[in-house]
Amino acid sequence: MSILSHNLPGIFIHYKKTVYEGISLKGYIEERAVNIANYIIEENATVRQTAKKFGISKSTVHKDVTERLMQINPTLAGQARKVLDVNKSERHIRGGLATKEKYLHQKGMV
Repeated sequence: MSILSHNLPGIFIHYKKTVYEGISLKGYIEERAVNIANYIIEENATVRQTAKKFGISKSTVHKDVTERLMQINPTLAGQARKVLDVNKSERHIRGGLATKEKYLHQKGMV
């Protein structure tokens, strides 16, 4: 971890530049955003599934795809966004099926 300082007229900025596995944190985040998008597209994955796979929060998945990736690779971001939009539009159906499955299981029918 290195510490960088800038002394601008009337302003002093002090921040950390973190290095993760030999690459800067920014590079790591950009790489993660691309990997997340590829996973979503290839597996038709939901935000929750992606977050679990990569060990990050759902908020981070969403931010990586909607904000960070748009700056890195807008085409890939659009493709991933389409998959997430379809998953979002279908989530009430999956929730209903999960509830049905739960009650069938409780009655011993499954």
